[in-house]
Amino acid sequence: MFDFDAGDELSLLVETVRGFAADELAPHVREHEAGRSVSEAAKNAARQIGLAGLELPEKRGGAGQGALARALVNEELAAADPGAALALDPLGHALYALAECGGDDALRELALPLLAQPGARAVLLCAGDHALRVEGERVSGRAPWLPSDRADLVVVLGEAGAVAIRTGFELRSVRGAGLRAAGASELVAAGAPVVAAWSGADAAARALARARLYVASLLVGCLRHAADFSRRYAMERVAFGRPIAHHQALAFLIVDMHMAVDGARLLLHEAAWRADQGLRFEGEAAGAFAEAVEASRLVGPASVQILGGHGFMQDYPMEKAMREARALGLLVGGLDRARDAAAGALDAAPVALTSGEHG
Repeated sequence: MFDFDAGDELSLLVETVRGFAADELAPHVREHEAGRSVSEAAKNAARQIGLAGLELPEKRGGAGQGALARALVNEELAAADPGAALALDPLGHALYALAECGGDDALRELALPLLAQPGARAVLLCAGDHALRVEGERVSGRAPWLPSDRADLVVVLGEAGAVAIRTGFELRSVRGAGLRAAGASELVAAGAPVVAAWSGADAAARALARARLYVASLLVGCLRHAADFSRRYAMERVAFGRPIAHHQALAFLIVDMHMAVDGARLLLHEAAWRADQGLRFEGEAAGAFAEAVEASRLVGPASVQILGGHGFMQDYPMEKAMREARALGLLVGGLDRARDAAAGALDAAPVALTSGEHG
């Protein structure tokens, strides 16, 4: 028997965040995109809810919530504006490299000071996101795009560990196609001094897995909004005497879109639950991220297609949803690396044979 009840505490959190997203984010998506930032009113409301400290340990002033809580919160925020969701989170998915690789010392020395600085942002760069080289105690190279106009801490996560830099790099503003409310920059480092370095392949794998869950939850929220909005439009738009949603081809497409979103959400929640239970979840997280990206390849273009010419106009949110989904799919190493990780986890999993399958 499956229990899909989130519990009173998480349900209340989700309802609170849903109301915040509807009141402070959804009505201002174009303003936030144009300004490459989120309004002060939204920032203040997010601070009152305590979104920045959602996963921080209680002894560090956080709420002590886990991966499932973050997934539920991110979905609600991203259903309004995934770029704004990133802009409102000072630590973002860099938190996981600090917590998993650096432990409590890294949280105390590197994460908490950022929370005390208005507007501060931490950025995580994973393999595939950049062309940075770690040479001794220096980092050089470039990352062509990161969704931020400010970086007070940059964490570079590799397969065997992570390093952190705070100075010695430059952010060059770029236009960016998606996640514009979070900003868009190219990072260029020329011998940036390493302020902290941590080794450990297992810790690095967990950090990457948690980062994939973070981004996958933003994707699910973005796709949920696209599927819901295009369905409502198809129910209201009349052609040949009936709503276009009643025509078989579009009806089947709408069902496929919602199935894709629900499938990605189920994989995401299972992986997040495993993470919270202390079980191995790296393969499941990679699979959830890959499934969310694959769903975006259907839902993004299809939602624009259902609206026809209106889908490409900024009067409607579908062009934005397709841009946001594409941009999210490029983060944390991208789709191909997630597929490889998910396949590797399957290959490593023990296979139980039935009696008739023994040689």
